[in-house]
Amino acid sequence: MQKLGFNQQLQQKLSPQQIQFIKLLQVPTAELESRIEEELEINPALEEAEPDQSDESPEEAGLETDQEDNQDDQSNDEPDLSDYLKDDDYGSYKTQSDNGDDEEDDREIPYATGSTLQENLLTQLGFIGLDERQTTIAQQLIGSIEGDGYIRRELESIVNDLAFAQGVDTTIDEVEKLLLRIQSFDPAGIAARNLQECLLLQLNRMDDGNDVDVIVAKKIIETCYEEFTKKHYDKIQKKLDLDDEEYIRDAIELIVRLNPKPGGESGNLMAKNQVIIPDFMLTNNNGRLEVSLNSRNAPELKVSRAYIDMFKAYDKGDKKDKKLREAVTFVKQKLDSAKWFIDAIKQRQHTLLRTMQAIVEFQYDYFLEGNESRLRPMILKDIASRINMDISTVSRVASSKFIQTEFGVFPLKYFFSEGISTESGEEVSSREVKQIIKQLIDTEDKSKPLSDDKLEELLKEKGYNIARRTVAKYREQLNLPVARLRKELK
Repeated sequence: MQKLGFNQQLQQKLSPQQIQFIKLLQVPTAELESRIEEELEINPALEEAEPDQSDESPEEAGLETDQEDNQDDQSNDEPDLSDYLKDDDYGSYKTQSDNGDDEEDDREIPYATGSTLQENLLTQLGFIGLDERQTTIAQQLIGSIEGDGYIRRELESIVNDLAFAQGVDTTIDEVEKLLLRIQSFDPAGIAARNLQECLLLQLNRMDDGNDVDVIVAKKIIETCYEEFTKKHYDKIQKKLDLDDEEYIRDAIELIVRLNPKPGGESGNLMAKNQVIIPDFMLTNNNGRLEVSLNSRNAPELKVSRAYIDMFKAYDKGDKKDKKLREAVTFVKQKLDSAKWFIDAIKQRQHTLLRTMQAIVEFQYDYFLEGNESRLRPMILKDIASRINMDISTVSRVASSKFIQTEFGVFPLKYFFSEGISTESGEEVSSREVKQIIKQLIDTEDKSKPLSDDKLEELLKEKGYNIARRTVAKYREQLNLPVARLRKELK
């Protein structure tokens, strides 16, 4: 006999308003303007108010209606308009911060950026005189180049892409010939398929047949690449049959000066001005830290007066008119959306400010001086508990947000770090430990670099109780190689 079971599950679903708030919370100030413009385009009930426009509510505009009459005449499927007539918070809503002068807060931090790698390569492509078919193939190759300057896709896959997407039948040999043409473009090393090829391309540009260092460097990369990556210099010297160690040392010094990521170099060559807009401003008024929201990219929003006037027409019109009821339903949906959006903007700014104020309070000593050693261990849970919000909310605030201080612009994630116990039982930030590891490696004897075990010992001597695997983790986070790969010849 089949048994029937009863299983009760509790599920929580987010409302459209909550989803909208979550999405807006993740948006940095630099992107908020475009998000608001998008909403203004799709919702005619939402308008951008003029700065000198008075904040008048529907009631103040004389939009009173007889609710009892509406209830008598309306059927159950008709919208209830009373909600809109009671609300006095949406006539106009200023999405900007009320802290200080708005123009004072509209600060821009310039950063260097450049033309895209593809743009630079396509420009050079136009000067080598290819026919239309060859140009199509070359453009496909350039489109396959990643941000660091490498082509990692197999040429066979690119051939298939050309056949299916472009309708161009070609061969691997033909594609490779055009790839070699692209590899002659600037910057040197571009369009390489691996690091070895990238280094060789750069060395070939430097080779005039007379420079001994370049010649030896090419031999090292061509025939002793594996030994080079492992820093087995004695094996390299033996394999190349070189008596003088100095040849090896000079050649390796030349190799390590080459650019392993030519794509990144290209962006720096043609610099343009771009701005990053901090989401928060921190000012120090005689030892009193004050946080404010950046008001940039946040225009004043209000519910459309024209849509409010439609309610007047509905109140005076025939309540049984089907077309009129459909029109009002549409109006109601748009008004709901407008009010939810304004609410979400308001809630976003409130949440951002509360979260940032909690971070500043937690890291008060650091923000007073900007001394990295004063950073306390802090995780998302620490801030969430202070402001009585979910950890996921704090995570969304910390994501892609920046604060401008008197000592620089920092991403919010910078202030979050794990805690490490000292011998005295004090908790210190993992960032402080990383700084010490970096200092130890920077000052080490490069002919005998410090192993992770030795770093662990030195840290314990300084009072930091930390395991070797944690040392290795922090070293990797600092993008520092293992001791064997840091070894240098004298």
